[in-house]
Amino acid sequence: MPDSAEPLHLDALGPGGPYRTHETDVVHDVTGRPVARLSMVPRLYARRTLTALRRAEPLPLDERVAALAEAGRLFATATLGGLTPERYEHTVARVSGLPLGTVRESTGTLATGLAGAYGFASQARPRGSRDSAHGAGTAAWLRRGEVFAALTAGNHPGIHAQWVEALALGYRVALRPSRREPLSAHRVVSALHAAGFGGDQVALLPSDHGVADELVAGADLAIVYGGDAVVDKYRASTTVLPHGPGRAKILLTAETDALRHLDTIVHSVSRQAGAECANTTAVFVEGDPAPVAEAVAARLAALPSLPPTSERAVLPVRELDAARSLEKYLHAEAAGARAWLGGDTVVADLGDGSAVLRPAVFQLDRADAPQARREMPFPCVWFAPWSRADGLAPLRDTLVLTALTSDQELVARLLSDPDIRNLHVGDHPTDVLVPGLPHDGYLGEFLMRSKTFTGGPVPVS
Repeated sequence: MPDSAEPLHLDALGPGGPYRTHETDVVHDVTGRPVARLSMVPRLYARRTLTALRRAEPLPLDERVAALAEAGRLFATATLGGLTPERYEHTVARVSGLPLGTVRESTGTLATGLAGAYGFASQARPRGSRDSAHGAGTAAWLRRGEVFAALTAGNHPGIHAQWVEALALGYRVALRPSRREPLSAHRVVSALHAAGFGGDQVALLPSDHGVADELVAGADLAIVYGGDAVVDKYRASTTVLPHGPGRAKILLTAETDALRHLDTIVHSVSRQAGAECANTTAVFVEGDPAPVAEAVAARLAALPSLPPTSERAVLPVRELDAARSLEKYLHAEAAGARAWLGGDTVVADLGDGSAVLRPAVFQLDRADAPQARREMPFPCVWFAPWSRADGLAPLRDTLVLTALTSDQELVARLLSDPDIRNLHVGDHPTDVLVPGLPHDGYLGEFLMRSKTFTGGPVPVS
């Protein structure tokens, strides 16, 4: 597909419709070529938009559900913001460096997430609040506020399937997209507007960090994506839900034939180009990790180095200088570790100003080595020995743990540990999460609350 000669205009999308600002941020592809001009909203515009969101009433529930279904259809099939689905996917691949196949898959994921947002959000609804009012009363499931701010990341388009659940539950949403890859957010909001949600129901507000902080402060509730600094900043907040690194892990216990599970390990590390928070960061082996590390390295070494728009691409691509900076950081962190793959280089120069980030496999000498917490935006995995004496501590602080074990007592301990947020047992890759099941808890647990109500049927809102 040919590249557009002129950069796209990605306008802010607010209560008054598209808004093109004087201040813009140039979005480049991985070769350094300009692809789009992103309108950056000033503080006053953001404040006025929050006011408009707060004044607006949510769409009635039946209209909301129908509009979400239509938005899912439009996202996958319509020309939005001047982009056909094919051109959107091609452009996102160029900008994000994600393989074209990964972006195409995310289109289906997002369409499903939009269409099913109310049903997915309702999975968090307490059983007691489902009953009709009778006797002394019932429990109503109610929003904790009215305006929701979402500050999203640009590592993967699928991230936008989560915040849409707030819109499904009747919140009015202010979305601040990633400046690195804003095209997916722009397309989602464009689809929602075309489906019947007004600019006073959901607004796209590209902005700098100062205005982003104002969005969080001005909303009733917010979700914010980022690194450890973001998590630390909002850890104690009751109104901001931070999402940080996933640090997904795999555990192989002694009775398990590790080499029989290579497909699961390689899939967990490398699928989605290793860019999702649920891709595996560390593998803990009860016994010697060397044989399985060596075998995984051999599999990953065979992956091709191709531009992101290639039909056969499976690895992420970055601007050459950015790729070299990541490599420098990786090698500094890996000092003292045994390199099975990537010890010499993880940068494959494509000759056009971009480079493939190739996989890396390192072996550590103990379970509590700090490198096992280092999450990289490409397939990079740390193998470490683990013993029962190490306990669960090295396995904690993880979004997903896949336990390849037959030890049911251990499984019970892992399941009950609050710092292991999701647990898979057996050959279930860490990055495969079932729609409708919690990703990092149900978002509805944060958005809603239950209240006793007497006096008749609960009004629908």
